[in-house]
Amino acid sequence: MQGNREHRARNFFQKGFQSLGAFEKKAVDVILSRLKHHDKKDQELTLGQRLADKVASFGGSWTFILLFVGFLAAWVILNSIILKNLSTDEQFDPYPYILLNLFLSMLAAIQAPIIMMSQNRQAANDRKMSQEDFELNLKAEMEILSLHEKMDDLRVQKWEHLLEIQQKQIDMLTTMFKKHLEEDHDRKQGS
Repeated sequence: MQGNREHRARNFFQKGFQSLGAFEKKAVDVILSRLKHHDKKDQELTLGQRLADKVASFGGSWTFILLFVGFLAAWVILNSIILKNLSTDEQFDPYPYILLNLFLSMLAAIQAPIIMMSQNRQAANDRKMSQEDFELNLKAEMEILSLHEKMDDLRVQKWEHLLEIQQKQIDMLTTMFKKHLEEDHDRKQGS
């Protein structure tokens, strides 16, 4: 773990883990724990979680909607038209479709909690992802701050270098000016 910390610290901050500040050390530890978390995510879900995900996935699809509309239409046609015309006896499920209503209520009663379980698990995953995004943004902000510091250091070095060059130029101009004044003074005295 310590070797991995050192490696990550050098990658992110271009210095060893021990030379980092407390905030930077915590960022490296958070990044390493996030990598472990992603490895754990790949593990198998429980049977109930897989079932809830499949029911929610199928229950919220166009395939389910079209099949369900087809089933409802077939039920109505079967009970209202076909069975009514075939026999004079009482129909299987006459017009208010009480049996169909019962089946729909049972389906909703079973399907709703299963979909809610899947949504709750997805919400927990979304919260984790949101936290990871926040940490990633925090790391990016730290890197940007580090780049700003480096740019400021470079700017200060450039200014110092420019000031040195400017001072040399002023010294050269002063020397040239003095020399010119001396030559001018010597010419005036010689004439």
